[in-house]
Amino acid sequence: MEISHIKETLQNLLKAHIPPLTIQTDTPENFVVTGTKEVMQGKKKVDGIYFASVVPKPKDVRFYFFPIYTHKDDIGELSPELQKFLKGKSCFHVKKLDADMEAEIAKMIQKGIEAYTRDALI
Repeated sequence: MEISHIKETLQNLLKAHIPPLTIQTDTPENFVVTGTKEVMQGKKKVDGIYFASVVPKPKDVRFYFFPIYTHKDDIGELSPELQKFLKGKSCFHVKKLDADMEAEIAKMIQKGIEAYTRDALI
């Protein structure tokens, strides 16, 4: 699957949750979604908590997904295939995307939305 198609698919999975999310940045290099409520993010007050971003690179698409860092227990276990893409605590290097992987990422995003909604972050 082409990088541009992976980027578009991941962006569309996030756009399905607007609202409660809002698009903060939408450029060819970076797509960022945040919440809309004023909340504390770490030690600073922000107008909307960072939720996720999609950043295309030459060999993959970076999918930064903050709920897997802040609410790991709510997200649950990842399939071995998706786990291979996770580099660090919240960054996935997506090199290929099939229907099963797309469905798993969509479910992961939904769990993040539910956790952030429950905790009044979005």
